[in-house]
Amino acid sequence: MMNTLLAAISVALVIARPGLAQSPATPPATPPATASADSGTGAKAAHGGHTHTRTPSHAHPAHTAAGLSDSALAARWPVKGPEPLPGAMLPHYRIVAYYGNPMSRRMGILGQIAPDSMLVRLQGEVRAYAAADTATPVMPALELIVTVAQAGPGADGKYRLRMPDTLIDRVASWADRAHALLILDVQIGRSTVKEELTPLVKYLQRPTVHLALDPEFALPPGKVPGRVIGRMDAEQVNEASAMLATLVDDNHLPPKVLIVHRFTHPMLREADHIRLDPRVQVVIDMDGFGPDWMKRSSYRAYVASDPVQYAGFKLFYKNDKPVMTPRDVLGLFPAPSFVMFQ
Repeated sequence: MMNTLLAAISVALVIARPGLAQSPATPPATPPATASADSGTGAKAAHGGHTHTRTPSHAHPAHTAAGLSDSALAARWPVKGPEPLPGAMLPHYRIVAYYGNPMSRRMGILGQIAPDSMLVRLQGEVRAYAAADTATPVMPALELIVTVAQAGPGADGKYRLRMPDTLIDRVASWADRAHALLILDVQIGRSTVKEELTPLVKYLQRPTVHLALDPEFALPPGKVPGRVIGRMDAEQVNEASAMLATLVDDNHLPPKVLIVHRFTHPMLREADHIRLDPRVQVVIDMDGFGPDWMKRSSYRAYVASDPVQYAGFKLFYKNDKPVMTPRDVLGLFPAPSFVMFQ
């Protein structure tokens, strides 16, 4: 069973780095060129009294990111939304996370070094970010890819592979040892948000377990993960948010964090229609590798210029040349509330 799982993940990784998503050969124009790809419930609607409706700003503001002045960007942040509830992570903490899957070295730091060494290294990053911003305490996290996009359809034609509970339990035990959050990262393939989140409810009911969605590997019929860049829309994000909000209410939990990875504008459609709810804190994470000028321009275009609620930024130990320092990352506008290392 384990060898079969390893082989399936290996196949997924072969297609999970599409050539079309690699670093562009030309400098950014308008909008700035994106950094490369890194790599994915039966929910009741959120109660009307809890949701916060935003008036959409300019349609797709990232299209004019290169022409926005710093003052125009500053006017968009912080996002006007619901006040954080007691126990909310953001903005009281900054989350610093390690990403990957221990079944594969190619998927990120979680699978590249031994768990004890990995947790020590994560704590080093936590200390570095805490020192760079002494006003904001740092919360460590492990982001585990629990649903992996596949090159083949599988028995059910969904183009995704779910990790076994034994693997999730193992990484959850690492997070417990480190007093860290656990983030479950989902690449839905041709499945749906509802289908893939339902088996994870037993974990998401825990107060320290949160959720991430990877639109890169969300594909419509006829498309195969890795051959094209996928996408999600606000409706799918809202479905996940509503499911999390219901869990918060039903289980008397602190607010959940919902991370959505993004490295192009079309990956997340109608972002200004994502509903804000005090029970769910939404982070849009700039997810791509490349030189720092490219990462900065992508962050400006796809996060800063298209605000949803909170901002995130991803770093790649092996692909970023050089890896940006805590001072570099926290010097971005807005300063990310979520920082992840792959």
